[in-house]
Amino acid sequence: MNDEQPVIDKQNVVYIVDDDPMVRRSFKRLFKLAGYGATDFESAEDFLANCPAEAHGCLLLDVQMPGLNGLDLQQELEDSDIFLPVVFITGHGDIPMTVQAMKAGAVDFLPKPIDEPVLLDAARRAIERDVQEREKREQLTDARSRIASLSPREREVLEMVIAGLPSKQIARRLEITERTVKAHRHSLMDKAEVDSVAELVELALLAGVEPKH
Repeated sequence: MNDEQPVIDKQNVVYIVDDDPMVRRSFKRLFKLAGYGATDFESAEDFLANCPAEAHGCLLLDVQMPGLNGLDLQQELEDSDIFLPVVFITGHGDIPMTVQAMKAGAVDFLPKPIDEPVLLDAARRAIERDVQEREKREQLTDARSRIASLSPREREVLEMVIAGLPSKQIARRLEITERTVKAHRHSLMDKAEVDSVAELVELALLAGVEPKH
C-alpha cells in the first residue's frame, strides 16, 4: 500500500486495486486531476486489511491479480457487508466473467486499454450509486429505529392500522376500548414521528412491518 491513508470523509473517493504500480499511478493521477479523492492498493488482501468498512465512493478493481482476484474480492465485500460499488477493469476478460461480475452487482466491466472519459464516467456512475444506496440504508435504519421504539401493544395497533382496520374493529380484536386504541394510535404516531396515516404506512412498510388483517 502507498503511504497515504484511505480518505473516508468524502463521497467522491475512488479506491484503486491493481497489482500493476504503473496502472495505479496513472489512474490515481487521472482521478485526482478530475477532482476525485483517490487512494490505491496493490492487492485485494491489502485492500481488505486497510480499507475501513465505512468507505464511501467506488472501487476500481482489476480482475486478474495474484492471490485473491477481483471477483473473489467482490464476493468478500458482499460477505462482509461492505457496500462499495465496483467497476472492474481487465486485460483478460471474457463473456462468462463479465456476466458473473454484473450479476454480482458490478457497475461496469471495462477492458484495457480504457479511454479516460469512459473510465471517469463509470466512476461517476458508481459513486452516484453509492450515494443512493447509502441514503436508502440510512432511511431503512431510521425507520427500523422508530418502529423499535413502540411498545408491544402499540406494535399490535400499528399492524392493524396499516391493514386499514378502523379503531372500533381494532378495539374489539384487542378487547380494549376504542378510546384506548385512539390513545395508542396517537402515541405510536408521535414515537414514529409521522403526521398522517399515509406517512405511518410508508414508514412501517419500509421497516418491514406486516399488516395484520
